[in-house]
Amino acid sequence: MKKQYRVKDNRDFQHIFKHGKSFANRQLVLYYLEKPDQTHFRVGLSVGTKIGNAVKRNQIKRYLRQAFHELENDIQDTYDMIVIARQPTKNMEFHEIKKSLLHLLRKKKLLKKK
Repeated sequence: MKKQYRVKDNRDFQHIFKHGKSFANRQLVLYYLEKPDQTHFRVGLSVGTKIGNAVKRNQIKRYLRQAFHELENDIQDTYDMIVIARQPTKNMEFHEIKKSLLHLLRKKKLLKKK
């Protein structure tokens, strides 16, 4: 994922947590905040240490990054998002994680209308 598509700064994370809205399913939690002046969406990923060892956590983050990369043209540009992985993601394959992410984005209407 390109650098301009990432939320890296702790202040940005805290701002999204505090002022944004959230929605969750069993596998993922999505925090999102609209920023109308933005030209593209930004994503922050969080996978806690309870989910597994470093290898597993990095694999989940790679899966999420790849899912966002594949959905890049379908996601609305004016949002900052944070995705937090929950315990069930450690047993999931890429396509299951992507499906779960799509579910969240559809429910909250964060996908562009076709």
